Amino acid sequence: MTTTTASFAARTVFRVGYGALQLQRLHDRRDEAVALLRRAVELGVDHVDTAEFYGSGFANDVIREALRPEDDVLVVTKVGADPDPGGPLPLRLAQRPEQLRASVEDNLRSLGVDRLAVVNLRRLDTGPGLRPEGDQVVDLDDQLAVMTALRDEGKIGAIGLSSVTLDGLRRALPAGIVCVQNAYSLVSRDDEDMLRLCTAEGIAWVPFFPLGGAFPGLPKATDEPAVHAVAASLGVTPSQVGLAWLLHHAPNVLLIPGTADVAHLEANIAVSELTLDAATLATLDGIESRSNEGPIG
Repeated sequence: MTTTTASFAARTVFRVGYGALQLQRLHDRRDEAVALLRRAVELGVDHVDTAEFYGSGFANDVIREALRPEDDVLVVTKVGADPDPGGPLPLRLAQRPEQLRASVEDNLRSLGVDRLAVVNLRRLDTGPGLRPEGDQVVDLDDQLAVMTALRDEGKIGAIGLSSVTLDGLRRALPAGIVCVQNAYSLVSRDDEDMLRLCTAEGIAWVPFFPLGGAFPGLPKATDEPAVHAVAASLGVTPSQVGLAWLLHHAPNVLLIPGTADVAHLEANIAVSELTLDAATLATLDGIESRSNEGPIG
């Protein structure tokens, strides 16, 4: 049986949180977006992952409206990209120190707070997606310097890293890292050494793409026959099996699945109660890990 809580930024949180990226699907149904977030809180969610570039500020706007001080929800945001509504992608890279600082100010303003509890520095060193070019190629130490300064100023409470390499994490440890967000799933376990380091250091491991590839051509946990067999035997969905495996795999794993649908939200949160026995875990552990490196599109 796994525990349902874990440590995150000197707090104890429910291990299943909510990722706000999908809120943008409710852009024209704002009341539904607010109600979805309220339902998440009712179900025990106490950490939410967001960014100013999620829906060009829409996610942060909904969070500001939906969450109340008495909910005591840990809102985790990220910097390293900014909204770009008219561009080929809805975001543009913003890796330079002055851009990171400006992004923190944007998140403070849109969330309506004077301090961001946790800010993830979204590097682009690993995993699927974009890679920096030109003046967006910035040394990690220069980025950590401005993040540490922002923490010293009281504008952010704690620093996390995203899309980082093992070497990058080791370099960053003296800055006091509270979480790592990398692409990681049952079918893409490239970062096992980094997960072990995080476990040893008491750093929360918060995988994105927790069921595998969100892009064509990347492996998906829900495509695995063994996952379907386990799901059928337990009377749950393949997605729930993939998420439950993560919770069983290491005690510092936190989930931030996103959805725009209340029933799906409830199914995600129910994963915290799902127990996988040793034989089932051995079967799932035997699934081949494949690289999740790949381009967008």
